[in-house]
Amino acid sequence: MIEIEFLGYVISIDPTLFLGPGMFLALVIVLLSGYPVAFCLGGIAVIFSIFGIALGEIDPIFMTALPQRILGIMANFTLLAIPTFIFMGSMLEASGIAQRLLENMSQLLGRLRGGLALAVVLVGSLLAATTGVVAATVTTMGLISLPAMLRAGYNPSLASGVIAASGTLGQIIPPSIVLVVLGDQLGISVGDLFLGSLIPGFLMAGAFAIYVLLISALKPELAPQLNAVDLNPLRIVQLIQTIIPPLGLILLVLGSIFFGIATPTEAGTLGAIGAIGLAGIHGGFSRKTLFKVCDETLRSTSMVMAILLGSTAFSLVFRGVGGDDLIANVLLNLPGGKIGFIAFSMLTIFLLGFFIDFFEIAFIAVPLLLPSARQLLGPDALLWLGVVIGANLQTSFLTPPFGFALFYLRGVAPKSITTKEIYLGALPFVGLQICVLLVIILNPGLVNWLPRLSWS
Repeated sequence: MIEIEFLGYVISIDPTLFLGPGMFLALVIVLLSGYPVAFCLGGIAVIFSIFGIALGEIDPIFMTALPQRILGIMANFTLLAIPTFIFMGSMLEASGIAQRLLENMSQLLGRLRGGLALAVVLVGSLLAATTGVVAATVTTMGLISLPAMLRAGYNPSLASGVIAASGTLGQIIPPSIVLVVLGDQLGISVGDLFLGSLIPGFLMAGAFAIYVLLISALKPELAPQLNAVDLNPLRIVQLIQTIIPPLGLILLVLGSIFFGIATPTEAGTLGAIGAIGLAGIHGGFSRKTLFKVCDETLRSTSMVMAILLGSTAFSLVFRGVGGDDLIANVLLNLPGGKIGFIAFSMLTIFLLGFFIDFFEIAFIAVPLLLPSARQLLGPDALLWLGVVIGANLQTSFLTPPFGFALFYLRGVAPKSITTKEIYLGALPFVGLQICVLLVIILNPGLVNWLPRLSWS
C-alpha cells in the first residue's frame, strides 16, 4: 500500500490495482507512436513484469511459463500455412499471372457497360483466394486496371472504389491468411473456418458485382461502354488458358482441405508448388523471381512471428497482473448481454482496424475477447464469431479516412486522382459491406451450414 496525505486525510492506494489498466493504456500510447508493434508488445511485457514482481503481484515462477508458450508456438503445425499461402500469392503476382488474368478478363467483359469494373470484382475475388493479402491485391489491381479504367472514361471515384473494395475481399474469401490466424487464436479448425466463410465471401463479392452493374445502368456516364472485342476461337483459347490455371489451383487447394485430403498447412504447400509450376509454364519463373518471392515471404512471415511472440509475452504478463479478469468483468457486465458483447467487440475491432494491421488485432484483441465469448456465446459460436471478425476487418480496412486499402491505392494511383475521389468511391462499398456484415450477424446459419454438412 502507498499512503498519500491530502488535505489532512490519509489515502491508501494499492498500486497493483493499476497494473492491468496501466499496461493496456501504455500499449495504446506506444502503438499510436508508430513504434514497431512486436517491440511494443515485448517491451511493455518486460517493463510491467518487473513492476509486477517488485510489487509482489507476479510470482517470479509464473514467468517461467513464457518459454513453454514460445515452444508451443514453434511447434504449432497450423501456423506453417502462413508462409506457404504468402509464397503462393507472391509467386502468382511476381510471375505476371495475376496481370494476365486481369487483362484477359477485362477484354472478355469489356463489351458490357461497367464490364471493366465487373472484371475487377471477379479478378479481385480470384486474387483474394490466391494471395489472401489486401496490400498485394489492391496494389496489383491499382497498377494494372486503374489506368485502363481511366483511359476508358470511367469515373475516377467508381474506378478507385471498386479496386479498393475488391482488394479487401482477401480478408474473407478462403484460403485467407486472416482466417488461418483467427482459427489458431480462436482454437477452431481452419478448414471449418474456410468452409464457413465461403457463403459470406460470395455474398460480399456478389453484392459488389450487382452494385457495379446497377450503377453502370442507372448512371451510364460513370462507366462508358467499350467497343466490342472480337472473340474469335484463338482469343477464346487464350482466355481459357489464362483463367483456368489459377482457378484450378484455387480449387485444388480448397478442395484438398474441404474433402479432408490435406490439412490447411499441407494444402498451402501444395498451392506454393502449384504456383511455381504455373509460373514456369507461363514463362514467369526465374531465379530473380524466386529470390524476390522468397524474400517477401521471409519478411512477411518474420513480421507475423515477431508480433506473435511479443503478443504471447504481453498476454502472459497481462494475465499475471490481473488484466484478463478486468477485461472479462467489463465484457460480462455490459448492458444487453450477448447483443451488448457483440456490439462492443465488433466496434472495438472496427476501430482498431483503422490503426493496426489484422495480425496485431488477431494476436492482441482476439485473446482478450475469447474468454468472454466462450462464456456468453458458447464454444459452438466461435466459428461464426471468426467469420464475423474477418468480415468486420474487411469493412474497417475500406472505411475512410484511415482504411488501409485506401492508403495502398493512394500509393499507386495517378496524381490526377485526388484522395477525396478515392474516399467518395469507397463509401458505397462500405455501405454494402456493412449490410452483408449485418446479414451474417443476424443469420449464423450462413456460416454454419457448410461446416455442418462436412461434419455429417
